[in-house]
Amino acid sequence: MALLAPSPRVLCRDLCAARDTPQHHHPSPSSSSAAAGCSSVGGVRALWLPRGGGGGGVRRGRGWVRAEAAYFWDASVPVEMAEIDSIDTLDAAVGWSVDNNQPIIIDWMASWCRKCIYLKPKLEKIAGEYPGVRFYFVDVNKVPQAVVKRGNISKMPTIQLWKDGEWKEEVIGGHKAWLVMDEVREMIQKYK
Repeated sequence: MALLAPSPRVLCRDLCAARDTPQHHHPSPSSSSAAAGCSSVGGVRALWLPRGGGGGGVRRGRGWVRAEAAYFWDASVPVEMAEIDSIDTLDAAVGWSVDNNQPIIIDWMASWCRKCIYLKPKLEKIAGEYPGVRFYFVDVNKVPQAVVKRGNISKMPTIQLWKDGEWKEEVIGGHKAWLVMDEVREMIQKYK
């Protein structure tokens, strides 16, 4: 059975609290490991834990045991998406993608679309996970029709990935939000 690791903040809180407790004596690798564990986000790190499990019970055995803990990226800081409001802004975004050889994500939405409004903060959260990728949104009711035609948009929300100056892939977000977010992540990984 797979176990999920606690978030990095919880892991750091527990490690740093254990390190600072005066009755415990940590071996030298653990103090540096605990301090490093508090600054790392994502990956696998060796941890030194008290033998016998701790937890307030009777401790059987002495010393410390080495364990490995896996934890994942904490994308808790959303990045605000930039707005595309004209054909020139769209050309500039696509040009940036070509110049930097990075994909861009464009969320085609409308202010009256409830699903679009619901997905936008979730996309901003994903933008925090991919610092090299730029995220944009287009409100189709506020832009000239030429912009919408260039994106070949027929349904909303449509989330497109553009790279090398052209449209590569899209997700039409009419299903569950978590599925849409997984599909967006897969698109980014494919073209990154």
